[in-house]
Formats: sequence, C-alpha cells, structure tokens
Amino acid sequence: MSEQAVTTLVAGVFIGILGVLIKYVGVMELIAGYDPEMVTDEEGLADFIGTNALYVAVLTIGVGILEFRAATADSGWYWIVFVIAVAAIAVRMIRGARRFEST
Repeated sequence: MSEQAVTTLVAGVFIGILGVLIKYVGVMELIAGYDPEMVTDEEGLADFIGTNALYVAVLTIGVGILEFRAATADSGWYWIVFVIAVAAIAVRMIRGARRFEST
C-alpha cells in the first residue's frame, strides 16, 4: 500500500466532508471569502460550492485509487488530468459564485 495513495484518499475524504457540510448542513463559514452581507441566495451558494467541492473529492479519491494500482502507480498521467480538472473546477467555482452576490 502506497503512502501517497493513503494520503490522497484521506485528502479526498476530508474534501468530501467539507463539501457535505457546505451543501447539506449549510456551514457557510467554510467558504473562503464568504460575506453574509453580500450574498443574496445563501442556499444556492451552498449548493453550488458544496457540489463542486464534492466533484473535487471524487477526483481526489479517484487518483488515490489509481495510486493503489501497481499498473498505474509508476505513470503520472492521471496527476496531470487531476490538476487540470481541479483548476477548471476552481475557476468555475470562483466565476459561478459571483451570481449569488449582490453588486
């Protein structure tokens, strides 16, 4: 069992817990830069950010599973895909969160 795989899986579970807390419990304080005075739709923002955090969690857990496999452990192609996907989701989250703010 690879130490990197375990670390990646634990990180994925942690991100998943944060996503669940934001999306289903409504812990808005976990959102970086959250200002309750600027947000017009808290429920919509929590759903949007929480869902995207869950996407990142699934990607992270997927990379952790690939790290466990001996056939793919020596290949780093999935890390490149992971970084590109997480960057795209981060941009989506930043740009998409603006629609829940008042101007």
